[in-house]
Amino acid sequence: MSKNLGPDFPDQKELEDLVSSALDIAKKSGASAAEAGMSFGAGLNVTVRLAEVETLEYNRDRSLGITVYLDHKKGSASTSDWSQQALEDSVKAAVAIAKHAGEDPYSGLADADRMAKDIPDLDLCHPWDLSAEEAIVIATECEDAARSHDGISNTEGASVSTRTGISVYGNTHGFLGGYSGTRHSTSCSVIADDKNGMQRDYWYAVARDAKDLESAESVGHKAAERTLSRLNAKKLKTAQVPVIFQAEMASSFFQHFISAISGGNLYRQSSFLLDHLGKPVFPDFVQIQESPHLKRALGSAAYDSEGVATREHALVHDGLLESYVLSSYSARKLGMETTANAGGVHNLQVKSGDLDLDGLIREMNTGLLVTELMGQGINIVTGDYSRGAAGFWIENGEIQYPVEEITIAGNLKDMFSQLVHVANDVDLRGNIHSGSILIENMTLAGE
Repeated sequence: MSKNLGPDFPDQKELEDLVSSALDIAKKSGASAAEAGMSFGAGLNVTVRLAEVETLEYNRDRSLGITVYLDHKKGSASTSDWSQQALEDSVKAAVAIAKHAGEDPYSGLADADRMAKDIPDLDLCHPWDLSAEEAIVIATECEDAARSHDGISNTEGASVSTRTGISVYGNTHGFLGGYSGTRHSTSCSVIADDKNGMQRDYWYAVARDAKDLESAESVGHKAAERTLSRLNAKKLKTAQVPVIFQAEMASSFFQHFISAISGGNLYRQSSFLLDHLGKPVFPDFVQIQESPHLKRALGSAAYDSEGVATREHALVHDGLLESYVLSSYSARKLGMETTANAGGVHNLQVKSGDLDLDGLIREMNTGLLVTELMGQGINIVTGDYSRGAAGFWIENGEIQYPVEEITIAGNLKDMFSQLVHVANDVDLRGNIHSGSILIENMTLAGE
């Protein structure tokens, strides 16, 4: 749904006309098919550190991308110039590239009957009329709240960000769609000292509507509390222990699952979940689905980056892998149908259990609570998992002390099957919505 975003923004109809013009030029240039996308965005970013403005940035960007197909040859070009001459030059460049490209029988637009026909208003656009002066005040309040805690010795700053954008996509199937969206955030990162050195932690809030943001003071207080809780951290000895990934860490756990069932890794035969469709991957209590039409959610979309209509569908039902994550290209390579996931998943929902984080800690009784992960030691081909971690040691169902400089390791296939519980403390600040998770057993490498 088109909205008036202010005098600095082009109208959605203007972008639609430009996309249509680019497609017409492509067809006249001999393309058998074509697709084009346009976007315009503007925003404000402010960072305050030690009560002084450290950065103040206004940003504006716009782009046009055009892809043409000469039967099964593909060429793409892009420009930030929206003049008629620039459109013609971009199409000409894309056609020239396509002529020199190799034949790929799987390339081309998504099937015409898959195009989105009805585009619902997902309530994604809530511009924040925020001046630089007002943003500075909010960021200062956030940092002041953090610095008010005894023990906070320094700060990396508090930031406020707002962005509004509009995008349009069209192709020669006759599909033409567009929408506007916003994203606003506040964040804070602070430092505390102890005899072992410095500890740092942070907190942030993000939402489509600024009214839904956690208060700046709350963000600052949480950043300070998280930092102070890490003081006097200890190291652990190597052991096999249960592990809880706190909610904001659990999202990366499920992102590895998405990578393993994504079409690109599957058709390249570079996934440890190859040929697992219909087979058990998680315990039978696990339910994972994609919900692309949630109002105001950060990952919502009525159609994917190919114009294919999105829909709510299960990826995991009763622990069984029900669906891969496919674009039209990867689907053709696999002899399957697109799942409307060109560009990624939209609001992955992991069904919660009846325990909160405290209840999950009590259930674990003894083990490791992970609140920070470092490094990228993930092998999607084999499932091998090894990452640096920090968090808290748990005994008798209670937090005993913070820990650092440890590594947790395992194999993702085993970790998936050893998922014991998903808590109800769901983190909604991203595209993967999950509560904290308890894994039955992992290797903890310490001293």
